[in-house]
Order: sequence, then C-alpha cells, then structure tokens
Amino acid sequence: MPEMTRRRALQASGLAAAAAALPARGAAAAAPRPARGRIDTHHHAVPPKMREWAVEQGIIPAEGGPAWAQWTLESTLRTMNANGIAAGVASAPVPAEIFQDRATAVAGVRVCNESLAGLVHDNPTRFGFFANVAMLHPDLAVRQAAHALDDLGADGVLLNTSADGHYLGDPMFEPLFAELDRRRAVVFTHPVAPKGIVEVPLVGDWLGDFLLDTTRTALSLIAAGTLDRHPDISIILSHGGGFLPYMAGRAERWGREDNGPDPAKIRPALRRFHYDTALPTSPYASPTLLNAAGADRVLFGTDWPANSAHEVTLNTRDFDRDPALSRRAHQAITRGNALRLLPNLASRLR
Repeated sequence: MPEMTRRRALQASGLAAAAAALPARGAAAAAPRPARGRIDTHHHAVPPKMREWAVEQGIIPAEGGPAWAQWTLESTLRTMNANGIAAGVASAPVPAEIFQDRATAVAGVRVCNESLAGLVHDNPTRFGFFANVAMLHPDLAVRQAAHALDDLGADGVLLNTSADGHYLGDPMFEPLFAELDRRRAVVFTHPVAPKGIVEVPLVGDWLGDFLLDTTRTALSLIAAGTLDRHPDISIILSHGGGFLPYMAGRAERWGREDNGPDPAKIRPALRRFHYDTALPTSPYASPTLLNAAGADRVLFGTDWPANSAHEVTLNTRDFDRDPALSRRAHQAITRGNALRLLPNLASRLR
C-alpha cells in the first residue's frame, strides 16, 4: 500500500418549508431544543475484530494512532447518552485502495461487515450499520452488498466518494448502482482526499479536501445521469454535501457554457440527495442547505469518534440552538427523516 494512502487512512480514518424555517434578519439564536431519541447517521465504529484486522494490515498501529482507532463501546454509549442519541448507524469508511488486492478485499470486507453486524446484534436498539464493499472490484462489490443487505441486516451500503481516482459516476460502478437501485437501497457516501491533490501545510485534508471530494462525486453522479437511471437509490452526502448546496448556481452555468447537464436538472438533483449535519451545520451553513434541499432531506450526524466527545457535545448544542431550524425541522432532522429512510432500524426503535 502506498505510504500516502496509508497516511491518509490514518488521518481519515419543499423550498417553502425551508424558507419558513429561516430566521429573520438579525434574529438571535433560538432557544435550545434538547432532544432525546436522536438517530446519528454519520457514526463510525471500530469493533475489536475489525481493529485487529486493521492493525494486521498496517492501517493503524497496535498502540496509539488516530482518535477514531481508539473506539470502544463504553465510550460510544457514554457519548450517545450524554447527547440524547438513541441510535447510531455505524460505518467504517476504509479507503477503497486498502481493498485493492482481491484476497484482501474478500477477507477485509467480511471482517468489517461481520464486526458491525455483531455490534448491531448485541445492541439492536442502539445501532444499525452501513456495509462496506470492495469498490475496485465491482463484481465482488455486488455480491458483498447483497450478502450484507440480505443476510447481515445492513441498513445500507457505504461508498467512498472516490476510489483510486474514480468517482461514483464512473461507468465501472454502474453494475453496483443497478443492483442497489433494484433493491431500493440507501448509499452513505464518505469522503477521502482527492487523489494527487497537493497538501497545504498546517491545513488538514478533512477541512477542505474531504468536502471537495464529496462535491466532486455529487457532480459526477449528476453529469453521468446516474441519478436519472437509478431513481430508487437514496444517496446520503456527508458533511452537509460538501460545497454542493453553496455552489449550485455555478453548476447551472456548467450546462450553459461548458457542455454540462441541462441547468434545469441541477435544482431537482439537489433534492435527490440526502445530507447529514456533520459539517457541522451552523447559523451560516444551515440556511443554504435548507434552501437547497429542504429539511426533509437532512439527517442528524456527529462524525463520532473522528469528532471527540467534547466536539460532539458542542456541535449538538449548536444544532439545537440553530436559528435556521423550526421546531418541526429540528424534529425531522434529529429522528423523523432517518426513521423514514431506514426501515430496518426503525422497526427496532418503534
């Protein structure tokens, strides 16, 4: 595995309704809306067997390493309980390049998915999970997705925003999208740093590069017509969709001046995606996201444990005080939208 990939693995490791939710100019922060029963759809986990495998592969060191590698069930439940999180949809965003070797792809994906399925089995009312697939082996990925959804009870499939430089609109992923569309599956996308991008000293790749990769893959899906061909897939864009909601007007210009998609397709495409709040949202980000997508397309997310317990608490408190959110929007984002999108998990929580 190239050193750059390893190092990055360590680091990484309607409109009316929205308008009604927006604050008046100069409005003060809303009164807190403390919530119980939140569903966290951007929630990572590294159960023991998965961690052992990651150490064996050299993805993380046996001791120390990034914060997310220190995952424990005890600290996770403590953080969830402290923030009113009833359930987390666990995922393990292993960079696709880790699974480049086919034998590693078979064994590694199995360990990841069985570890997460075990977490759910032992804690059925606290967790769901998004399954890994070997993106660089599309035939294998189709079978892994089927096994995870049919046999392991996965709530959806995790796809990196790019895999060895291939974005999700790439034809190589068409068989996988066709199968996921047939199943009316949920896809949770998680970013990596764009391949070959120049690093900026003192600026972590999670600050801007991850958001860029999410934006790139969303535009790739729009340009390739993947959303049109597969209308029954539900796709979640992490971190508030990266820059997509903010630059949608530029995407409309794309079709007028640079052979891009029909400008009339851009705004409907924005509402084809779901978005999570793990940017995190804020009084300056929320109005744009709500206007672009609507509160019914937004899901609560914390990015635990890449975000520390302290950061999860701060972000959750700020979310509860966000003046852009009406009470109805707040309730939908914290729980209602996830219950509608994830019926397997919903059946265990109701």
